[in-house]
Amino acid sequence: MTAGSPDSVKIRFENVWQRFHVVRKRARTLHSALVHLSARRLMQFELEALKGVSFAVPAGETLGIIGRNGSGKSTILKIIARIFPPSAGRVEVNGHVSPLIELGAGFHPELTGRENVVLAGVLLGFTRRQMEGKLDAILAFAGMQEFADTPLRQYSTGMLARLGFAVATEIDPDILLVDEVLAVGDEGFQRKCLERMNSFRRQGKTMVFVSHEMGQVRAVCDRVLLLHDGEVLAEGKPDEVIARYHALLREMGPGAPVRK
Repeated sequence: MTAGSPDSVKIRFENVWQRFHVVRKRARTLHSALVHLSARRLMQFELEALKGVSFAVPAGETLGIIGRNGSGKSTILKIIARIFPPSAGRVEVNGHVSPLIELGAGFHPELTGRENVVLAGVLLGFTRRQMEGKLDAILAFAGMQEFADTPLRQYSTGMLARLGFAVATEIDPDILLVDEVLAVGDEGFQRKCLERMNSFRRQGKTMVFVSHEMGQVRAVCDRVLLLHDGEVLAEGKPDEVIARYHALLREMGPGAPVRK
């Protein structure tokens, strides 16, 4: 099987577009809604989050995606995770996906850490018995045994990140999606996560890694995409694409607007 054969490709985007309708101003009353009915076009606009994006991720590769806020990085991850379909183009995802995209997604604040581990696994397609069998390993990796029966609303942001990462990686996915979650952990936790991701690489797992921390991108990624304004601006080896990103930031200057 060659790296370019269809069976070896875990993720493929072909000319993918993603459009969102964004409301500028919501009507607060029925009267104002009726008054502005004829001007609805003025109250909303279409945002093109992705503009004809194409790339492929072969099995066993860790792809990094970098770019300024609003460039479309998280949109790509959400399409891979099937949170929403693309507006146009073709997307192919082969394998079980474990998304670690939004901190605390799939968790319930009133449930305990233990209960949330089981809930998160069930939402990802596992049975309660399967998740109960993984429970000890997940809590141990997260260092959360002491807080297993504490409601999640009492957890700090760092504790949420630790638990979420432990769940996402302990279920042994084919494809792991990671979006900035390491930014909220302490140095020890970040090092532990990077070690686990490198272990995934050695096992031939496929990962897509989004981060503003270029040191982490260099440490775990085989190849990097640079996104800008919804388009792929550069693609290649981490050092080369990171250098292009830094050049882009210098070109735009510190006061450059961020697309919302």
